[in-house]
Amino acid sequence: MCGIALLYSEDLTGEEHRSRMSRALRAMQHRGPDDQGIWQGAGISIGHRRLSIIDQAGSLQPMQSPDGHFTLSFNGEIYNYKELRPTLEDRWQFQTQGDTEVLLAGLIIEGTSFIDKMEGMWAFALWDNLEKRLLLCRDRMGKKPLYYQVKGTSLLCASELPALSNLTTQIWEEDQDSTADFLRHGYYLPGTTAYQGVHEVLPGHLLRWSPGGSCHEEAYWQLQIRSYAGTQEDAAIELRRTLIRAVERRMVADVEVGAFLSGGVDSSLVVSIMAAELDVHPKTFTIGFRERSYDEREFAEQIAVKQNTDHYVQVLESWDRDYLTGLILNNIGQPFSDSSLLPTAMVSQLAASKVKVALSGDGGDELFSGYQRYQARSILRWYTRVPKPLRTGVEKLIRAIPEPMAHHSRSLIKKAHLFQDILNRIEEETPYFAPVLYARDEYNALFPDLQGKGHTPPHTPEECTLDDIQRMMFADALIYLPQDILVKVDRASMGNSLESRAPFLDRDVVELAFSLPRKWHRSGFLGKKMLRQAFSDILPATIWNRRKQGFGVPIHDWFRNELGDELEQLLTLKQTPLNTPQILQLLQQHRQGLRDHGYRLWCLYIYLLWQKNR
Repeated sequence: MCGIALLYSEDLTGEEHRSRMSRALRAMQHRGPDDQGIWQGAGISIGHRRLSIIDQAGSLQPMQSPDGHFTLSFNGEIYNYKELRPTLEDRWQFQTQGDTEVLLAGLIIEGTSFIDKMEGMWAFALWDNLEKRLLLCRDRMGKKPLYYQVKGTSLLCASELPALSNLTTQIWEEDQDSTADFLRHGYYLPGTTAYQGVHEVLPGHLLRWSPGGSCHEEAYWQLQIRSYAGTQEDAAIELRRTLIRAVERRMVADVEVGAFLSGGVDSSLVVSIMAAELDVHPKTFTIGFRERSYDEREFAEQIAVKQNTDHYVQVLESWDRDYLTGLILNNIGQPFSDSSLLPTAMVSQLAASKVKVALSGDGGDELFSGYQRYQARSILRWYTRVPKPLRTGVEKLIRAIPEPMAHHSRSLIKKAHLFQDILNRIEEETPYFAPVLYARDEYNALFPDLQGKGHTPPHTPEECTLDDIQRMMFADALIYLPQDILVKVDRASMGNSLESRAPFLDRDVVELAFSLPRKWHRSGFLGKKMLRQAFSDILPATIWNRRKQGFGVPIHDWFRNELGDELEQLLTLKQTPLNTPQILQLLQQHRQGLRDHGYRLWCLYIYLLWQKNR
């Protein structure tokens, strides 16, 4: 895993190129502490920071073709590079043992069609030194980031926004449409950033550019909805075989491979496949919490003992908000509202002290219907059949009960409030639950200057053939997963010089999961039905039947104390599109224990903190 950067500008001297590139590479040293390389040509500089995983002694980058025609800077791993290499050997004399040269050779010999053969995660820049053409590419699911800006005949790109900003002297302006997206969803939509004119290459896309020519982005892969031809039993057998192969692929490395182990179904399944199916008993890593409602150590230790792993646990005694906000400002470079970034970074720091690579369970919820909002949709189908006068009375009763009566429990009152909140936030213009933070009227009252602003979430014509829950899963896979989950995992792990690999996001697993009928994914209110059927013998019932928990951070408590004061101070900032009195009312309701607005307040806090530090 690495960090890449490229700057094309004919207006800069060679020394100016090197100076800017050096600053950009320093800004992402965490992504590659093992080595650094800079290549310069006429009007161009290409940089690379390396975290050596495969062919540690060789495969230095940027890598040039033997004739000097092409230069490649590559971030990621091609897991099947050993299978692809023999198909190229009669047309290429290999000088290294790694996947970088396989990628370079494949692109030169076969062109972009070679990408379809690759299994892995990547973001790369390939420069044609003779024709002055650039190819940028990002993996299918968006596991690896790649940002870029085109201005006139110049282009710059980098793995992270702070590195990208070091390639230019321009002061980036805030993009109001993107701000509207962030305050509505809690993250930016695919292809966009917080800044005008600064973009992200879309997952599954490649971008072609030449100085003075066009900038064209096109899809080389799209998630297709196919109907599975076999029986449910056939699907379970195929899923087992496919996921085991995906885990095995991600064991390819010249260094030791460990695994995150939260105690949830997905990470427990990955670790159990490593141990029970592949006879690899890895180092496993868990974060524990003093607050019992957030702690999952008990379940993680069950799996660690059962699978005989070398288990490491770190208990978070306190919450380092400064570290969290530092990650957001310095590594992400734009607002990011998922507070589980902090425990993800902490478990990555723990893992990085022992290994360079760790497997994760990311993607299991999106692919196999694991989120509670899918359950809420099932409830809503029943609820909408209730006569409207009765529904109105029930909703008024729920709103009349103070929510914090059940804040630290799973009582019926708490669940009723959660369901009421989901009802309020159904997107009227779409037949599925868009993951938004506010109902439309609430949003317009809080952010009057942003009414009518925002980007349209990506969609495909195939979505029209899906039912409501399938649409939710599709939207999560195409939007929430790459814009929230994978951003969090990449920055948290790479911020600690650790490579994270996600077997669930293997192309074969993804395509199989989305070919299955919805009824195979859920049984009543129970999700991950296919995983249960395929791997019932590997995980104990205590793991299968436990309530989904996730990485929790007590932001609800923070805003009832000193963080609420900090938010009030930040609201004095000028030139924000926020309705300050309305937001202070949210904060007051939260502090008085009338409503739990913790997640909304955190999103606002992060946005204002970013504004202050820009």
